[in-house]
Amino acid sequence: MFKKTDAQPPEKLTGIELTEIPKSAVGVKAIKTALNHVTKETGVLKGISLLKKMNQKDGFDCPGCAWPDPDEKRAFLAEYCENGAKAIAEEATKNLVTPLFFSTYSVEKLSKLSDYEIGKKGRITNPVYLPEGANHYKEISWQEAFSIIADELNSLDSPDEAIFYTSGRTSNEAAYLYQLFVRQFGTNNLPDCSNMCHESSGVALTETLGIGKGSVTLDDFNHADLVMVIGQNPGTNHPRMLTALGETKKNGGKIITINPLPEVGLINYIDPQKPLKWFGKGQDLTDLFLQVKINGDVALLKIILKLMKQREEENPGSVFNHQFIQEKTKGLDRFLEDLDTYTIEYLLPQTGLELAVIEKAVDLIVNNEKIIICWAMGLTQHKNAVDNIRELVNILLLKGSIGKKGAGTCPVRGHSNVQGDRTMGIWEKPKHEFLDALEEEFKFKSPRKHGYDVVNAIEAMYHKKAKVFFGLGGNFISATPDTEYTAKALKNCDLTVHVSTKLNRSHLIHGKKALILPCLGRSEKDFQISGEQFVSVENSMGVVHSSKGHLKPCGEYLLSEVAIVAGLAKITLKKSSVNWVELASNYDLIRDKIEATIPGFENYNTRVREKGGFYLPNNARENNFDNTLTGKANFSINKPSGIKLDENQYLMMTIRTHDQYNTTIYGLNDRYRGVLNERRVIFMNKDDMQKEGLKKLDLVNITSHFKDEVRIVNGFLVIPYDIPKQCTATYFPEANALVPIKSTADLSNTPTSKTIIVTVKKQKKQA
Repeated sequence: MFKKTDAQPPEKLTGIELTEIPKSAVGVKAIKTALNHVTKETGVLKGISLLKKMNQKDGFDCPGCAWPDPDEKRAFLAEYCENGAKAIAEEATKNLVTPLFFSTYSVEKLSKLSDYEIGKKGRITNPVYLPEGANHYKEISWQEAFSIIADELNSLDSPDEAIFYTSGRTSNEAAYLYQLFVRQFGTNNLPDCSNMCHESSGVALTETLGIGKGSVTLDDFNHADLVMVIGQNPGTNHPRMLTALGETKKNGGKIITINPLPEVGLINYIDPQKPLKWFGKGQDLTDLFLQVKINGDVALLKIILKLMKQREEENPGSVFNHQFIQEKTKGLDRFLEDLDTYTIEYLLPQTGLELAVIEKAVDLIVNNEKIIICWAMGLTQHKNAVDNIRELVNILLLKGSIGKKGAGTCPVRGHSNVQGDRTMGIWEKPKHEFLDALEEEFKFKSPRKHGYDVVNAIEAMYHKKAKVFFGLGGNFISATPDTEYTAKALKNCDLTVHVSTKLNRSHLIHGKKALILPCLGRSEKDFQISGEQFVSVENSMGVVHSSKGHLKPCGEYLLSEVAIVAGLAKITLKKSSVNWVELASNYDLIRDKIEATIPGFENYNTRVREKGGFYLPNNARENNFDNTLTGKANFSINKPSGIKLDENQYLMMTIRTHDQYNTTIYGLNDRYRGVLNERRVIFMNKDDMQKEGLKKLDLVNITSHFKDEVRIVNGFLVIPYDIPKQCTATYFPEANALVPIKSTADLSNTPTSKTIIVTVKKQKKQA
């Protein structure tokens, strides 16, 4: 067990207020909140100018989530959500973090602030350096910064002693150049935020369908008979998805929601793009809610599959799509044999549900074939996360609900280009075909040994097998598991470097030396030698499109991510075959190289200039499964949870507030759950609270139990909530310290942030 350090948010309460949970999401309240954030951070005129350009075909891509924009007509002034508006307000803020700020505030002093307070300091304007032993960052030139990094990298005994992390906001052009630099340097150590969120989806979908991406388009929601939303809270994490679900309902489709918590956004929704409906009762979305226990998903899905099989046997041909199964799939017999080894009596207690409500879900699945299944991290961050997603695919394969309009897989990604980063080669386990193409195009020998993912990278730094950490975006310490372990790992490094727009806690948990390199935001103009540039991104449904900022940069010393990567590569690589200066001078040249090395990007520079962009190839969408090992879509055998809880133990999952996107905290409210001005809370079932002798807003300490290891966080307020017994929920990053570094999903190695075994103990009153 580690002693608490400044790596964790401070244990201070901010004045909680509990309110009634609203009956509808979005609507006037969301509009008002969004505008308040924007005008407070940027001013009225600048704010309106920003919102008019966000997610428009001639504008810039929202730096928030990866939910797609409509292919055709877009809303004139509202093609964004509340949290998208908050994200751009943070990026375009008037608040600036200058060299004077760093001379005034020491690292130690800044560390005492909450993550919210740190983030609100504003945009970083100059590159700054923290020498060994110093407690104040100081201004440094770009040339000096690049030289420090290059010297450290070139003094390593092996390129594998360097870690090159990437966040999901990096553009295609920057990500491609970054992975090229890293591989020319000599390593595949390219962990990214996918390792912590949808890696499980990629593993499961690649094995079963031959592509690690979803198969549906936004238009498919207009044609679906049934949409299943599992382990996901769209109302907070990607609110524009509610519009798509509303279209499903308007066109006669049904929606099943499966989640441990009832989420307001999936219950009722008021469309912000339709003023005439702002003051109505809203649109009901969920037709059937299954409140499953945490990690009871495979058990629930197996019951559904067993009941489907039972009905097919009673009335052959009424449930299974035998033509699709025969022509397109493999492994049915083995899958059904394994399914027969489980009984409903064994599985049902794991779900926390009554069989009757599951039967209602089966009724909807059996009677429809155009089925979309959507999911997010509620399924991907468990020990058996890959099994969760493969079991979903089993349902779709039985129904033939793949590769047809209104049907398919829909993993809902987080950051706006996290999928594009992987397409560009940001991956620690690159395919040989991709490396072959890089070698052919750039005339160098690429490393072939797999690199470190996020968990492996943390362990390598902890054990001093890695000495340099370079982060292209993100807030690594607040995003990762086992906060104290990860902090120790970063502090073991000789040098830590972060390319960032704003101050975050990762800048304060540093190696012996540290650098912060400020970069342009999505909304800012990007001028290079050849003139003004645009970048491109890929949304969660495989559409690649342009993004072009229109604001003046907040500081004269900012560089684009492309320019930073190219500048560093030029100084670091002594014998590179790449003309880095030329590529950075004109992003069209980078796109030419992408076209030459990555399938699907033919005529890239032409097609990306078309309004709305273009779709990448998707074999699952086309009902072509040649990419799998069998050449068919594969049924799979999966296991339910093996977790056994003691009577006083609970399963804890970490979740976001409504005033938060990933590690960025916009405010202290979670109004859709009725919690205002506080983040240090734990949601518990009222019966569990009574059993523990706890009352509302009692202060407790939470202990996680993993093997023989114990981790503790102190000072959380208990809130009675509608959550299954022996299940609890806390916010991250406040509870990340409870997630063991070695507790990861099978096959994907994703941290199990949704299944932490904990005990809860009331704090003793001070004398």
